[in-house]
Amino acid sequence: MCRNIHTLHNFEPAATDDEVHAAALQYVRKISGATKPSKANQDAFDRAVAEIAHITGHLLQDLVTSAPPKNRDDEAAKAKERSAKRFATA
Repeated sequence: MCRNIHTLHNFEPAATDDEVHAAALQYVRKISGATKPSKANQDAFDRAVAEIAHITGHLLQDLVTSAPPKNRDDEAAKAKERSAKRFATA
């Protein structure tokens, strides 16, 4: 899947509408193959982003977990560490 789409579930504080919209936008860009749609496709593109963001919001509200909420800063540090290992130069 697209590396730019990040997990939004089980964070404290909860994902914002902007984060949900950004994930929906990345998803639509990935599956459509277009980072900027043509004028002819703009309405369909925008509608898909809005619908996916809406449904994603419902999904995040409905999911349940017994795990403690994750911390955004801790998760970002872990991702940075993984990236450093992955792209380390010899």
